[in-house]
Amino acid sequence: VLDMLFPPGTPHRIPIIAITGTNGKTTTSRLISHIYRQTGKVVGFTTTDGIYLNDYLVEKGDNTGPYSASVILREPTVEVAVLETARGGILRSGLAFTVCDIGVVLNVAADHLGLGDIDSIEQMAKVKSVIAEVVSPDGHAILNADDPLVAAMASKVKGKIAYFAMSPDNPIIRDHVRRGGLAAIYENGYLSILEGEWTLRIEEAVNIPMTMGGMAPFMIANALAACMATFAQGVDIELIRQGVRTFQTSDSQTPGRMNLFNLGHHHALVDYAHNPAGYEAVGGFVRNWPGQRFGVVGGPGDRRDEDLILLGKLSAQMFNHIIIKEDEDRRGREPGAVADLIRQGIIEENQSLEHEIVLNEMEALEKALNQVEAGGLVVIFPESVSKALAQIKPLEVQPE
Repeated sequence: VLDMLFPPGTPHRIPIIAITGTNGKTTTSRLISHIYRQTGKVVGFTTTDGIYLNDYLVEKGDNTGPYSASVILREPTVEVAVLETARGGILRSGLAFTVCDIGVVLNVAADHLGLGDIDSIEQMAKVKSVIAEVVSPDGHAILNADDPLVAAMASKVKGKIAYFAMSPDNPIIRDHVRRGGLAAIYENGYLSILEGEWTLRIEEAVNIPMTMGGMAPFMIANALAACMATFAQGVDIELIRQGVRTFQTSDSQTPGRMNLFNLGHHHALVDYAHNPAGYEAVGGFVRNWPGQRFGVVGGPGDRRDEDLILLGKLSAQMFNHIIIKEDEDRRGREPGAVADLIRQGIIEENQSLEHEIVLNEMEALEKALNQVEAGGLVVIFPESVSKALAQIKPLEVQPE
């Protein structure tokens, strides 16, 4: 019976695509899943939002550990598994698989340091590198050539390597392509695949909704990683093109990930950034905004004092008015302690910047929405994405 079901050469396992990194995991996982949906296959995927079978939500919540992955891998209807794989699950329970076909490492930045005996960014890189190490000999590790800690993981890869980068002039990319390797790059406004001497242009960034008209560089990087992952796995480039054109960073497809709302008088942006690298990534878009930039900022209480001070400094670099709020779950800190540290960072960066403290998240958001100037942008980094969206969405101007 087994010989009949699996003749020689017949695939006996589904493709597994695992995604890790400090920031961008959920968006990249969802985009990879969306691209695979263009092939007509049933995609099972896990994210910080939940476990999904195509569009069907199996279980809501943060599902980025091995238990959630095993739910997908045990499901007989799944034809492709796309698994967001976070630091916490790896440290607590390892992985739900021994090998994967595609292992994507997006970036490594300072977040969750001081937790779980991970005290340095180099130690964090070792945790993330597990995904690159378990790529099968026939599979591909998709590595960020712009991140030295990620690029260094190439030495641990047993399979093939493909890179992505924001410039074709990256020396790692140039050397890799010269040796016949695969790479995804951003060049002349296009997301492109380099294969040998060929440059295969996927699409212009301004035509890819998730890049916010090409104004969000970190979203371009996420899209490059997703395109490289699916191309390396054999998805037709026309289907990849179709996927990136139709993927929206909306509250329905990617809640809390660069959700931009037109409120008529002004705009509002909801993003779940909660660490310095996340703030910097969103800042790449915010600084391009032509009007007033109004920030509602905060940070998790279990981060180091220096990390919270840095959030304040980064906020001062991207906004010209700031309201500091706090999470309901202060994670062991006294009320106002997190806000005071963020305020310290703001003052150190720009003493004259207008700012105030409103500890309640929803009160802070309401105040910002009422105070922002015409044509301005209100950005909130919420603890509760659902509450922020519930407050903003009723105000959205619907397109005619």
